[in-house]
Amino acid sequence: MKIIVPMAGIGSRLRPHTLTVPKPLTLIAGKPIVQRLVEDISKVVNQKIDEIAFIIGPVAKGFPSNTEEQLLAIAENLGTKGSVFIQEEALGTAHAIYQAASVLNGSCVVAFADTLFKADFKLDATADGVIWVKQVENPKAFGVIKIKDGKITDFVEKPQEFVSDLAIIGIYYFKKGEILLKEIQYLLDNDIQEKGEYQLTNALENMKAKGLSFVPGQVAEWMDCGNKDVTVLTNKKVLEFTHLDGENLVSSDIELENAEIIQPCYVGSGVKLRNAKIGPYVSLGEGCVVENSTIENSLIQQKTQISNAHLFNAMIGSNAIFNGKFTSVSIGDYSELT
Repeated sequence: MKIIVPMAGIGSRLRPHTLTVPKPLTLIAGKPIVQRLVEDISKVVNQKIDEIAFIIGPVAKGFPSNTEEQLLAIAENLGTKGSVFIQEEALGTAHAIYQAASVLNGSCVVAFADTLFKADFKLDATADGVIWVKQVENPKAFGVIKIKDGKITDFVEKPQEFVSDLAIIGIYYFKKGEILLKEIQYLLDNDIQEKGEYQLTNALENMKAKGLSFVPGQVAEWMDCGNKDVTVLTNKKVLEFTHLDGENLVSSDIELENAEIIQPCYVGSGVKLRNAKIGPYVSLGEGCVVENSTIENSLIQQKTQISNAHLFNAMIGSNAIFNGKFTSVSIGDYSELT
């Protein structure tokens, strides 16, 4: 089994946090989004992962030079091979996947790295394909599927009239990756585009028309990381799940001085808390210092200093300094608000 992770988008909706760090490498409860994604996929597929292929954008589009190194380390930590491919120009979802053409063979999962999920089902590896979906209130903003007798009959992109409320969350299983590659190659060779891009849904329609059978894999939770507010909410949900699983996310080497931690929280190595109240639903990255402050329902990256503050629904990057009376802030890396 191989996992292919297209993550070449610049994450503009999450700026300023994505100006220095690709969105999939943003830390949620102490782990990069993309690491949590591939870990969750490996649990669902219940198979050995032979390789994880990451598709990123070029340095010129804002991807730091050490991005490849970080991604390969994630694969290594999961005990598998890692590979990195570059999508030089954003030409759609199918075009992004095509960059990893050498990996598209045998069984594989394609997972776009701007979402997390929680699922109780196990993958049906006998199906030609599985499309992960979640029931949503407003399907107009999503690609959706139609189902008959347990199988997918149609893929509909952002329907303005109701056809289904099962939204595609951006994770797909293919029993034979080489068939997907052939259909993407057909789109590219014949310049079949929608809105100026080569779309994965067109390849899926062609595969279905040729008799391949797709079934839905419905998830219990679908957690978005598109903008600041939903990313903070995703952090809250991940902390809830890990706490319920009995996982301790508070490092043993933190320093507490007249400080309190209200679970669930993630508190990284080397954190110092003085006259502080942290939690619930707070992630504090390693090396942070918090003084004379209360923080609730917030996501703080690494080596940031916070003082004299009451924060709620806040997101602060790494190596930042915050001193003030503001609450629902969004501050990027290396920023100062004093």
